[in-house]
Amino acid sequence: MNSGIAVPEKTEGARPNNEPPSRPRMKRWALIAVTFLAVFIALLVAVTRLRTHTANTNPHDSAAAQTSVRLTGKTQAVRSRAILAPLLAGQQVGTLTIVKLASSGIHVKQGDLLVEFDRQAQLKDFVDKKAQSDDQNGKVMEAQAAEIAAKSKDETDLEQAETALSKAELEMQKVELMSRIDAEKARQNLDEAKATLAQLKETFDLKRKAAQAAIRVLEIQRDRTLEVMVHAQTNASQMQIRSPIDGIVVLNTIWKEGTMGEVKEGDQVRPGVPFMQVVDPSMMEVHVMVNQEDLAKLTLGQSAQVHLDAYPDITLQGQLESIDPMGKPGDFSARMRNFSATFSVKGSDPRLMPDLSAAVDVQAAQQPSNLSASR
Repeated sequence: MNSGIAVPEKTEGARPNNEPPSRPRMKRWALIAVTFLAVFIALLVAVTRLRTHTANTNPHDSAAAQTSVRLTGKTQAVRSRAILAPLLAGQQVGTLTIVKLASSGIHVKQGDLLVEFDRQAQLKDFVDKKAQSDDQNGKVMEAQAAEIAAKSKDETDLEQAETALSKAELEMQKVELMSRIDAEKARQNLDEAKATLAQLKETFDLKRKAAQAAIRVLEIQRDRTLEVMVHAQTNASQMQIRSPIDGIVVLNTIWKEGTMGEVKEGDQVRPGVPFMQVVDPSMMEVHVMVNQEDLAKLTLGQSAQVHLDAYPDITLQGQLESIDPMGKPGDFSARMRNFSATFSVKGSDPRLMPDLSAAVDVQAAQQPSNLSASR
């Protein structure tokens, strides 16, 4: 007997609602959990190592990290001599004309001719003044000889006057035996002899002083001419300038004939202008400017590398030698100061010359931050 309730048939492959999840799904969730756990452990280990490394890098226990500081400046010779156009003694000369000039960059020895100016006027003046000085010296000698002769004559006149006075005095001793007229003549002769002797003595000194004054005038004229002659000779020798040291010739850029440039033969230069220098290339240095922020990273004796802008393939070793203690205000702020520093260059290169733009790389100790200091 069949009831009215329909009973569903069991379908093959169907599972009850309370049956647990399948095994592959559980494995997937387990794999995800293990992956997250591994990532978490790796992050924890990395953070721990970072904290340990930060704690160990204390500025009091280890050296600070190294950083490079680049400074720029120009090269300069440690040993050099400036060559100036000569200042002529006793003359007012506007310009000097160059007739011979050593080429820039050549090597010279001490005593080699560097430059020669036109000195024909000085040589001519020397010859003329020498002839004039010889003539004036002859006049002085003639005046001295004349004075010697005049003095000898005056001394003879004095002796004769003294003899005449002695004779007149001797005649006066016989006046009692003479007639009145002869006695009067004897007295007149005595008075005349005394007056003559006194006059000769007085004029003798005056003549000597007058003669010495005349000779002195001639000597002054001769000495002035001789001084001008010596000045001309000195000026002529100064217009040939020779090298004071062994080194390389470097021509300076100066203002000449309305333009800036290096001098050449035929140019005119004003006296006192430094138009050339002789430098010793074996000892060079670099002058740089250091701002206030980078100054704390520099210490005397630090090593550096010197690079030349004109020759990128040249790299020379250097060392910090000096720092100017008195800085100057910066271009943009008076509170930020700049300081001058000097680096010595070790070694040499034929292309290393003064006034070349250079860059100096210094391995400076980096200052520790506030965070590291607090830790």
